[in-house]
Amino acid sequence: MRTTKLLAGILVAASLFAQDAIERPKVLGVAHMAVYVKDLARTRQFYEQFLGFGEPFTLPQKDGTGTRIAFIKVNDRQYFEIFTEADRGEGQLNHISLYTDSADRLYTYLKSKGIEVMSDKGAVGKGQTGNKNFNVKDPDGHIVEMVEYMPDSWTAREKGKFMPAARISDRIMHVGVLAGDLDKSMAFYGGILGFKEFWRGSSSPRMLSWVNIRPAEGDDYVELMLYGSLPAPDARGTKNHASLMVPSAEKALAELKRRAAQGLYAPPEGKPMEIQVGVNKKRQINLYDPDGTRIELMEPDTVDGKPAPNSTAPAPHPGQGQ
Repeated sequence: MRTTKLLAGILVAASLFAQDAIERPKVLGVAHMAVYVKDLARTRQFYEQFLGFGEPFTLPQKDGTGTRIAFIKVNDRQYFEIFTEADRGEGQLNHISLYTDSADRLYTYLKSKGIEVMSDKGAVGKGQTGNKNFNVKDPDGHIVEMVEYMPDSWTAREKGKFMPAARISDRIMHVGVLAGDLDKSMAFYGGILGFKEFWRGSSSPRMLSWVNIRPAEGDDYVELMLYGSLPAPDARGTKNHASLMVPSAEKALAELKRRAAQGLYAPPEGKPMEIQVGVNKKRQINLYDPDGTRIELMEPDTVDGKPAPNSTAPAPHPGQGQ
């Protein structure tokens, strides 16, 4: 009996050691942001004609009668996914996506950390476009898709294509998502996925507003938009956002005004298309797609070439408000 118990203890210890020994594969950057839209034609006008991006492929509705998802290409590894279906009651955001060098190893690693995989089938499958992927949720319920680009995928098939010279940007610099508890968000993105904080800012000294974190192996980043009480779903589109890098906000604005004069864009009331300097000391232009999702154009460098100072304001606590 003692030998049996000893053996069982050894096996348990070995199992725990094996779990602890699982290494996280690389998280390489932001793959895409997926949003819900109500009018595909108007949305295509905004992303393709106004912003100048290409559309390499679509996925049909289940009944085959129309388009369910349109894929808007920013570069060979970054997209916007446009969902033409009713939202889940949480605003326009469907999900954000990060890409990795191994979806299989990331799946095993996250499971070892106690992260629940949505629609778990016990293994990583391929999506309809041919890339390996699986979904998890962050502490605020945002779906985070983990994707590995495969050499036989539609993405690989269109490598180097559908990137017209007219596109206003060639990179998604970051995606911003609402966060109601900074500690929980950092435990997930930082403690488990290996993201590192590199800047925090605030619109007032009373409370922290933003924390920027990037994967250890990548340059794209996630901006945590801090709220003790999250905004109502119909107000989240201007908070959850994507940021496109532009070398010159002035040149980008001049071109966007030219396109807007052709009837391709009309700013929402009270939200003019203009250059602003953010708390991070970077020039930016805020645009809004037909459903109100904010698309931010931002220069990569600060106006004076010096880093913006970090805020020392306290983070909001759940239920505290912003």
